Amino acid sequence: MALLLSALLFSLSSNLDNVVVGIAYGIKKIRIPIIANLVIAFITSTGTFLSMYLGLYISKFLPNYISNILGAGAIIMLGGYFIIQSIIKLIYARNSKDLALKDITDMIEYAEKSDLDKSGDISIKEAIFVAFSLTFNNLGTGVAASITGVSIQFTVIATFIISILTIVFGETIGNHVLGNLLGKYAPLISGILLITLGIIEFIN
Repeated sequence: MALLLSALLFSLSSNLDNVVVGIAYGIKKIRIPIIANLVIAFITSTGTFLSMYLGLYISKFLPNYISNILGAGAIIMLGGYFIIQSIIKLIYARNSKDLALKDITDMIEYAEKSDLDKSGDISIKEAIFVAFSLTFNNLGTGVAASITGVSIQFTVIATFIISILTIVFGETIGNHVLGNLLGKYAPLISGILLITLGIIEFIN
């Protein structure tokens, strides 16, 4: 149960970017076809697997308690970073960049640029471009999570499924009030989820 919970927390946190991506595309009326969505899910899941496998390899050279402390500490610090950046933006409305593509204003511009052929749909090529941008944002978290012992198998499966669902969800609510709220508070929610995951892994 603990393994499944950790995998879900990690996947939800890392895929909040996808919600914001979906919201941005929804606002700009740019459709994400199911094939493009599957491509994004496959690439992000593969990136998650590779980063977590690297973390597993690193953990073999460290005592279990050291791996747990380092991995959990890194996750908590990343979560704290997202929370601090979110609070700064909410209070001072600054335009500083986060580690992840979570700012809704930036993402609307990003959505327009990623529709390279201006077709109103995301092609396979464009989906690959979006997917790699999303994947690079989560590599460090994947390594840290794996070092603490988060299940690679559960996490990769959860990432694939949640990636698909979050993009569809974000695209659906793009023009609603809920979309604006989630786009605004995504970094804060992501940070809280990461800190929760880090605490769970530190205790276990």
